[in-house]
Amino acid sequence: MTVSVLTDAAGGDVLRSHAEHAFADELKALAAADDRPRPARWKLSPWAVSTYLLGGTLPDGTLITPKYVGPRRLVEVAVTTLATDRALLLLGVPGTAKTWVSEHLAAAVSGDSTLLVQGTAGTPEEAVRYGWNYAQLLAHGPSREALVPSPVMRAMSEGMTARVEELTRIPADVQDALITILSEKTLPVPELGQEVQAVRGFNLVATANDRDRGVNELSSALRRRFNTVVLPLPATPEAEVDIVSRRVAQIGRSLDLPPAPDGMAEIRRVVTVFRELRDGITTDGRTKLKSPSGTLSTAEAISVVTGGLALAAHFGDGVLRPGDVAAGIIGAVVRDPVADHVAWQEYVETVVRERDGWKDFYRACREAAE
Repeated sequence: MTVSVLTDAAGGDVLRSHAEHAFADELKALAAADDRPRPARWKLSPWAVSTYLLGGTLPDGTLITPKYVGPRRLVEVAVTTLATDRALLLLGVPGTAKTWVSEHLAAAVSGDSTLLVQGTAGTPEEAVRYGWNYAQLLAHGPSREALVPSPVMRAMSEGMTARVEELTRIPADVQDALITILSEKTLPVPELGQEVQAVRGFNLVATANDRDRGVNELSSALRRRFNTVVLPLPATPEAEVDIVSRRVAQIGRSLDLPPAPDGMAEIRRVVTVFRELRDGITTDGRTKLKSPSGTLSTAEAISVVTGGLALAAHFGDGVLRPGDVAAGIIGAVVRDPVADHVAWQEYVETVVRERDGWKDFYRACREAAE
């Protein structure tokens, strides 16, 4: 069963299409070229799923764009996990593309990335197991017609991939509702004296922020049901620049922002600032820096550049300049108004001020901070 979309996606009105719609042509081309064995109910073989995420060129010349820039082996392990009876846990600091990867995995494996449970401190057990249509329940009592399946229950009955975002933010007792599902591949419905058994093809991808340890840490029993893949921050500045530029271009097209000529210079500057402050040392290794309290993730760099593009398009001449990104960088860096402000000011005066070719950025930072 496919989730109906209330907005007319075909009319191009949705702000962000689901992966299976946004990259439908690539998925179709991969399916046509894919002659390798596919697990039960998979839309593509594991090889094709990995190619979809990592990018490549098909024999007919079709270009598959990379959805994830990172170690190939991590993607292969993640895809292989979904072909076994173990669930997959994507772990990493904020901004390492955990949600992005989980969405594209579900889209490529099942053709549907919408079977999603969003984890929060208030996520109830019904979001993982099932709920009830109370009008039906009061009128006719417990019945299958009155039962409202969760995304996980639907994935079990249809042999698809379910997603659980921010697993460690979900209360521990709700987390543990997954243990029977993942170990016994069954979901009891005691009110009806029945159970839902998972059919072949079912699996689950969860994400968790490894800075949330101690919030609602996973029990050892639940953790054993997952194969954990840690997604790292981009290994090199070039890789991070590539990720930021690709995502900014995609977001810009969806927002009808004009491409910014010579925007790569500012993208590299944003990435350099974030990496140096994140690592606590300048790129040349000569100056140690105070790291601010924020994560300064790749996702935040994408947000800063996208905001700068919007400023350049609507209040400038369309060219991305230092003044368009300075305020966004300060907003991302200075989360603690005292400690982070000190770290930022020291960075501006000791690094930015003295760096060749950064005079305009230095002036923009000073103006933005006034």
